[in-house]
Amino acid sequence: MDKEIKRFTKSLRHAIDGVSYAYVHEKNFRYELFFAIFVVALIIIFNVKTWEAVVLILMAMWVLVSELINTVFERVVDILKPRIHPYARLIKDLMAAVVLISSLVAIIVGFIIFYPYFRDLAILIFLY
Repeated sequence: MDKEIKRFTKSLRHAIDGVSYAYVHEKNFRYELFFAIFVVALIIIFNVKTWEAVVLILMAMWVLVSELINTVFERVVDILKPRIHPYARLIKDLMAAVVLISSLVAIIVGFIIFYPYFRDLAILIFLY
């Protein structure tokens, strides 16, 4: 049992190192993490419904995971065929498209969910 805990702790440390690497070296990951934290703050401030909070958190997580996968693909392509093969650029472009699409969908979902809360807040401010 003690051996399993050590192995799990070591595995967890590697995962934290990966997130740290992305945070330090990937500007877009930092931006996306900031927006994910901002969304969580809005979830708390507006006291959104549980199902809405789950959807928003899943969307934010999907964007962050997409960015991490994009980073992995970029590094692997750089190792295998750094700027030599035409598919190297295509792979990078396709992975960037994955992040773009996931980000755009997250923004749309966030707008749909948060719109009524912001509308109600604006009405309250207007009435007072």
